[in-house]
Amino acid sequence: MPALSRLAATETKLFFREPIVVFFALAFSPILFGVLGLIPALREPGPDGVRLISRYLPIVVAMGVSLFSLSGLSQLFASYREKGVLRRMRLTPVKPTVMLGAQLLMAVVLSAASTLVILVLGRLAFDVDLPRQLPAYALSFALLALALFAIGLLVAALAPSAKSASAVGSLVFFPLVFFAGLWVPRASMNQVLLTISDLTPLGAGVQALQDTASGNWPHLLHLGVMLGWLVVAGGLAARYFRWE
Repeated sequence: MPALSRLAATETKLFFREPIVVFFALAFSPILFGVLGLIPALREPGPDGVRLISRYLPIVVAMGVSLFSLSGLSQLFASYREKGVLRRMRLTPVKPTVMLGAQLLMAVVLSAASTLVILVLGRLAFDVDLPRQLPAYALSFALLALALFAIGLLVAALAPSAKSASAVGSLVFFPLVFFAGLWVPRASMNQVLLTISDLTPLGAGVQALQDTASGNWPHLLHLGVMLGWLVVAGGLAARYFRWE
């Protein structure tokens, strides 16, 4: 654990040396949510009495984590291999699992801070209620973040360069945010699309966040889907990890 925490602290310092990555990973989602909140139509109650800005909050949170994972973490980690950073680290006692764990720890903590900013912004600026089931919300967010970052590390493990990691990450990102309900709300999806959405990490994560925000516990299906993605993607990332 001391080695993991020290390496995570070092990775955090290196992460903040990349301003463009930092912007899209941490700042873009709060800014996007603020822009959405300024649209009058999104602040009006819908037919069910729930405002659209409240429905978009978990979607923006999930989108922010996926941006961090697929456009930030995967590209940054792949660049380490391309620049020979990982090759030099191979000569140290650092094991691949510790390196991947440090990346996961750094990413989850920073994305949690960005999510906290979104929640506070929603509450103070747009009167969006805070999650009513905070422990369940935290659990859902942790599983969502870990699953997505495991996918990002898998992309980085397989990509030979930062550019290819960015390209693959973009190809994965857009289908995920579609099934999360960014363009077509999950409530408007037909049964086929909804089933596919439930089996994606972002679709399951958004629904779990929505359930816990309204005071309910998430369905075991959605928690199981996120846990499954974490185990499979994380295991494959560790299996195919390459120092060079």
